[in-house]
Amino acid sequence: MSIPAIARFCWIGPKLAWAHGLALLSAAAHGGMEGVCLHHTDDLAPGPVLEALQAAGIQLVREDAPGRLARVEAALGLAPGLTRLYARLSSPVQRADMLRAAILFEEGGVYLDVDTLTVAPLTPLLNVPQFLGAERIVWPEWVRASRSPRLWAKHLGLDVLRKTLRLLPGGWRFFRLVEGWYAPAVNNAVMGATPGAPFFAAVLRAMAALPGDVAPGAYALGPDLYQSLLEAAPVPDLTIHAPAVFYPLPPEISEHWFRPTRHAQAALARVLSPQTRVAHWYGSVRTRPYVAEISPDYIRAHRTTQLFSALADRLLPALAPQD
Repeated sequence: MSIPAIARFCWIGPKLAWAHGLALLSAAAHGGMEGVCLHHTDDLAPGPVLEALQAAGIQLVREDAPGRLARVEAALGLAPGLTRLYARLSSPVQRADMLRAAILFEEGGVYLDVDTLTVAPLTPLLNVPQFLGAERIVWPEWVRASRSPRLWAKHLGLDVLRKTLRLLPGGWRFFRLVEGWYAPAVNNAVMGATPGAPFFAAVLRAMAALPGDVAPGAYALGPDLYQSLLEAAPVPDLTIHAPAVFYPLPPEISEHWFRPTRHAQAALARVLSPQTRVAHWYGSVRTRPYVAEISPDYIRAHRTTQLFSALADRLLPALAPQD
C-alpha cells in the first residue's frame, strides 16, 4: 500500500496569515498531489488568505479534535489518555502535534506544517508505508542525557558556532562546510503515512501514556517524542529522509531565510538541492516575527534581497506580479 496522495495541514485558531496560506498554495501548485486539505478546529476568519485558498481548490475540513482522538483511542484499545491530554493542553502547537498524528493514523497522507514551502512534487515520496525527515541540531537527547564533560564541551562549541553563523552575513554558506558536524534528528513538521501505519500508532500510544500530572515540555509531543521512539527500538518500514529533503536550512540558521541576501534568486540554487521537496523555515523559532509581515506586497518588495521572498515569488509569481 502506498501513501495517499493528499497533502494535509492542521490549524488551531480562527485566523490564517499569508505566511501560512503560502504553505498550502505552494503544496497545491507544486506538490503534484490529488488534493490539499486544511484541517482546522475553529471557524476561519474571512479575508484574502481564505479567499486565495478557496480559489485554489483547497479543501477546508472543520475538525472535531476530541472526537477524532476518541476514535483513535477506540481503534488502538486505549484508555482516554489522548482526549484527556488534549483537553489540558493550552499550546496550539502541542494540540496540532496530537491532531496531525491522529489524522495520519486514521486517513493517511502527507502532513506539512504551515511554515513550509513546497518546491517539488511530493509524489516520489509516496511509495513507502511511512516516512519522516531529519534535521541538523546541536542538542539531541543523547547529548542532553550524557554526563560526559568532553561531549558537552563539544556541543557547546557547536552551539556557539551555530549562533555565530546565524548572525554572520551569508552565514548559511559557511554552515554548509560544517553541517556534517551536527547530529541528525527527526522532526514531525513533514511526514507521511498509510492509514494505520504502525509508527504513528506507536506515537499515539506514547502520547496516551504520558503522565497526567506533568505538563509536557515544548517538544515533548513533537520531535523529542519521535526521536525517543526511534532510539528505543528499531522501526521497520520507516523511511527517514536526509535533511536536504525538508530542512535545507536547519534551526537557527533558518533565520537566513529572512536576512538580507545579495542576488537572492541565484543564492537559492545553493540553499536548495536536487533532493529538496519542501523548505521548512521554522516559523516558531527565530523567524516568528516575520510571520505578521509576510504578504504579497512584502514578497514583491523583498524578492531580490531575501531568500524567503525569492522562493515564494518563484513558486507563486501571481501573488507578486512583475512591475
